[in-house]
Amino acid sequence: MRDLLPTTVAVAVAGPDDWAGELLAAEQACLGERAVQTRRRDFTAGRVCARRAMTSLGLPETAVPAAADRAPVWPAGVVGTITHTSGYCAAAAAHATDIRSVGMDAERHREINEGVRRLVLLPEEEENCSRLPADISWPVVYFSAKETVYKVWYPIVGSWLDFHDAHLTLDPDAGTFTARIAPARVDAADVVDPPATITGRFVVADGLVRTAAVLTLS
Repeated sequence: MRDLLPTTVAVAVAGPDDWAGELLAAEQACLGERAVQTRRRDFTAGRVCARRAMTSLGLPETAVPAAADRAPVWPAGVVGTITHTSGYCAAAAAHATDIRSVGMDAERHREINEGVRRLVLLPEEEENCSRLPADISWPVVYFSAKETVYKVWYPIVGSWLDFHDAHLTLDPDAGTFTARIAPARVDAADVVDPPATITGRFVVADGLVRTAAVLTLS
């Protein structure tokens, strides 16, 4: 993820030992004793990476618990994001005085079925997939990019964003995407200056689709 984010954002990618690392008490309380092993490993790697990203910003090691909706709860003055998929986990953090919001997502590069495609893609996005180079599963790129867009949007606005609420334009040569948020969702946001456009970057390599975006301060 380091290659997709500005230097003002600290990034930590999980190593082999991080999946079974130590949780702080506030993090362990959110996980609970009944969590299945996969959930426990993903959660642990994410929190270990989140704390490492924050310490690389010069901040003390601080717990990153989870809200009721499982979203990470970052310390005051910090914005951040966590992603995990099979065999991969990363976290990013930045000072809120540098970045308004940050999001990222990782997915395994694979084909997805028609039902998921309809859930994720607008008709014009589906049509665009057919015009892009055939060696990449572009619906997964759209899926990952829209996950990233949601992770940027939600901490600012605090409301749900459906896949079809973000219309994406991809530039495969530059490895960038631009998301235009549905005007109705922007107008309904109960915050000052909700993001109407979110731009980010993507890369497809080593069996992964990785996407990331930041929203800078006005």
